[in-house]
Amino acid sequence: MAKTTKTVTEFVCNECGASSPRWLGRCPACGKFNTMCEEIVKSAEPQKAARTAVYGGRAKPLSSITYENRNRTSSGISEFDNVLGGGIVTGSLVLIGGDPGIGKSTLLTQIAAHLSRSKKVLYFSAEESCSQVKLRTQRLNLNSDELLIMNETCIDGLETELDGVEFCIIDSVQAVYTDELSSSAGSVGQVRECASKLMRIAKSRGITFFIVGHVTKEGALAGPKVLEHIMDTVLYFEGENQENFRILRSVKNRFGNVQEVGVFEMTDCGIIPVTDYSGVFLSESRGEEPGSVVTPAQTGARCMNVEIQTLISKTAFGVPRRMPLGIDYNKLVLLIAVLEKRCGLNFANSDVYLNAMGGIKLGEPSCDLAVCAALASAFYGKPVDKYAAVFGEVGLTGEVRAVSYCEKRVAECVKMGFKKVLVPAKNMKSVAKFADKISIVPVLYVNTMIKALFKD
Repeated sequence: MAKTTKTVTEFVCNECGASSPRWLGRCPACGKFNTMCEEIVKSAEPQKAARTAVYGGRAKPLSSITYENRNRTSSGISEFDNVLGGGIVTGSLVLIGGDPGIGKSTLLTQIAAHLSRSKKVLYFSAEESCSQVKLRTQRLNLNSDELLIMNETCIDGLETELDGVEFCIIDSVQAVYTDELSSSAGSVGQVRECASKLMRIAKSRGITFFIVGHVTKEGALAGPKVLEHIMDTVLYFEGENQENFRILRSVKNRFGNVQEVGVFEMTDCGIIPVTDYSGVFLSESRGEEPGSVVTPAQTGARCMNVEIQTLISKTAFGVPRRMPLGIDYNKLVLLIAVLEKRCGLNFANSDVYLNAMGGIKLGEPSCDLAVCAALASAFYGKPVDKYAAVFGEVGLTGEVRAVSYCEKRVAECVKMGFKKVLVPAKNMKSVAKFADKISIVPVLYVNTMIKALFKD
């Protein structure tokens, strides 16, 4: 009598990937409600045998392990190479997430066309037909005659098509599935298993994978967190569909700096890199109206001047609003409390709006003093000189603390033609060599900054 394969059903959390043999209203791992979805899984005996074969190596001392030199390949787009840390690493997995229509497929099509001139590249399209991909290459005027295109949703047959392939684009991981699971494409189990298959292929055969990932309405990558954990590099493609500029941000990179930022412009001929950031993160009318200040922000390995704008208006409700874009909400509330307590500025009856130009996100503490300067400028109604820059970390007692990369920040201000920069007093020794090129004002407390800018 033939032995039948027993079907196993389990419930998997859509948020964290935790599994349970029965349905639960609340996930015991992450605490989210109504996230347990049923997954139908086949017998785990073949998977168990495959996994035991992977761990067949013996432990050996670190001194006997030879270093593998990771070669990097240029993608043909300079900003993309900078975000990756200098180029594409052989055998790596790169996950690119972003909103629909932001330009993920366009960017990867340009990279695939460039690489196909000298390398063997496969474009595995699960969302578009081969004719649609060809239509995009013609629209972008790309020379991609040697680019291999495959339109399929089942990932099981991919490995047989990878003979001699060095780079492979998967568009997208939520649209592919494997026959080993009975659940539909895009489910937690399918995304996890397909990503694991791609990881095993990449590490065993040295093939570089570019994987497109969808994002949720909150802006996070859809699927289980294990999708990001097994990736070598995780990139977020951000921007507004109504605007031409896009920002590529690195949130994980095993071969380069984290929080590296690349700026691109969407044109009729495709996505082109932007090397002059002054037109993106700085407005032409800065210094004319109160509430705007420039700060040199360190993003990854580069430093760029970003304008912070604030607007204060009389509140129409009992509780004033605090609405920041590009700055953490809790950070803004904290800095407002410091200005009220230590500097005597009253925002109790005012709505406060704050925006970092260009859609960039500033998470480092060095932008604290610039936020305080922008708020004080809007409060007093006095504009800050367009050739003045401010940076420093602000404590709860009102003191200005030293920050890292101070020399690099001042050097960027000198390069951009600024005439005055306000720096933490504890960083004065490291930037004293720039005294003949730019006016450096040491700041010990937030009150010192307000006096230097508005009470001359």
